[in-house]
Amino acid sequence: MTESASGLADSFWDNFIDQSWLDRHQEDVLEPQLPIVDPHHHLWAIPRPDYQTPQLLADLGAGHNVVATVYLETLAYYRESGPEHLRPVGETAYVTAAAEAVAAIPGAPAVAAGIIGQADLARGAAVQEVLEAHIEAGRGRFKGVRANLFHDAQVEFGYPGPPPGLSRQKTFREGFARLAPLELVCDVMAFHTNQVEIAVLAAAFPDTTLIVNHLGAPIGRSPYAEQPGEVFALWQKNMRLLAEQPNVMLKIGGLGGPFFGVLLPHHLRERPVPIGSEELAGLYRPWFDVAIDLFGPDRCMFESNFPADKYDCSYVVLWNAFKRLAEGFSPEEKTALFSATASHTYSL
Repeated sequence: MTESASGLADSFWDNFIDQSWLDRHQEDVLEPQLPIVDPHHHLWAIPRPDYQTPQLLADLGAGHNVVATVYLETLAYYRESGPEHLRPVGETAYVTAAAEAVAAIPGAPAVAAGIIGQADLARGAAVQEVLEAHIEAGRGRFKGVRANLFHDAQVEFGYPGPPPGLSRQKTFREGFARLAPLELVCDVMAFHTNQVEIAVLAAAFPDTTLIVNHLGAPIGRSPYAEQPGEVFALWQKNMRLLAEQPNVMLKIGGLGGPFFGVLLPHHLRERPVPIGSEELAGLYRPWFDVAIDLFGPDRCMFESNFPADKYDCSYVVLWNAFKRLAEGFSPEEKTALFSATASHTYSL
């Protein structure tokens, strides 16, 4: 058994996306004319499932009106030579080339209109060189970096995480301070148990936009799977702290998949027929209601997190579920949730 760069065994990815199983459940697309900016997706390569632009375009073209997307870093496509700290720039160059190829297709959505890359902010002021290299490689598409600040000693995550307290380190903050002057944002991947640290970071840098991924990533793995009430209560408390910082935005999605989310105890992938959008919306509802109450539609954006969340539902079902969650909202609020917040946040 070998391991990929993600730290997960290669065999983990076998049949990760089971299209024949997903095809067992079909739905009509709700509100097919509603414009969508998908602000969070990846492109994957072997040993992960092959999910490049053809597979992405198939999902984007399945019936929803996706007009643009934002690509999130995935620790891949790095340069194979040159200075170590500049190697992540290869990912931005790779995705930019892929996006420009899609742009040549008549009628295609604006794939990777925004790119969020990787840079080691703990390098301090020296990260400026990396950020400027990303900007050059992105040719107008590079919008910022993702800070992976997730850590929890109780969880066997199977994915390389940072040391605890990274966001409080002096050199990290020196690097973080380089984002706003370059008009760059920071996506943040942190568990619900880490969000106090993110609120403190946001308060220290009020001129930097932080985008919290996956509804603050409430954990559904053991031992948290056995403590759903406690998880929700702590998550809600920490989300309130985040919402007090006006420079924090929130992505709504990412609760599915096999990695950490609170839908894990529902064992969606083990069903003979995949979940439908009505039931999926019901599972998201408690988290969504709190998020909207705290942040409001103007600071929230729906995200697919594909192909990670394709593990247990289709693109059509996921966005139908989001549309069900937004039923009864005003046209302006829907526009914010499905496109405007993302477009504004990432300067698309």
